[in-house]
Amino acid sequence: MRWFSWVVGVALVAAVATLAAGQQQPARATATFAGGCFWCMEGPFEKLPGVLSVTSGYAGGRVAQPTYDQVSSGGTGHAEVVQVIYDPAKVSYDKLLHVFWRNIDPLTANAQFCDRGSQYRSAVFFHDEAQRNAATASKAALATRFPQQVVTEIVKLDKFWPAEEYHQDFYKKNPVRYLSYRAGCARDARLQELWGAEAGGGQ
Repeated sequence: MRWFSWVVGVALVAAVATLAAGQQQPARATATFAGGCFWCMEGPFEKLPGVLSVTSGYAGGRVAQPTYDQVSSGGTGHAEVVQVIYDPAKVSYDKLLHVFWRNIDPLTANAQFCDRGSQYRSAVFFHDEAQRNAATASKAALATRFPQQVVTEIVKLDKFWPAEEYHQDFYKKNPVRYLSYRAGCARDARLQELWGAEAGGGQ
């Protein structure tokens, strides 16, 4: 009977462990990209299967807890960014890079489309060496596509500061204003000029 109880106990422990493993949350990874106005960078990533969340914010600056007014004035050194939380089993970092490049102008320094200033620079803020290597390789690959220099920065993320709540999912909350801004900034026209049918990243 003791032997039988021991076998049953082991089986129960194994069953519970298997059930718990099945209920574990998916693995999560984080990526951070600057592509000009963060309103325009949320949608392309949120549409990707495997992306769990996209948060607009600020990175690369000198001031703690910066506000939008401070960043947009260009005085803090921050760039507008989006931070992407994703399941690497469902979407790769390389795929995120693919979408990132095809939603920006990588040939213009300290500006994106109609927005001018270092706060609108394009950049990949890498979180670890694997991301740095992948970003560097993907940037190098663009040299075969464009005769001009690709000026997008690849820099280590120091600190990410979430933007104010009214900026989050702005394209969903204020679609008319968002579309008016996007059209007035000629963003899609420039993306089409740069990337053709690949503009937007493709799904």
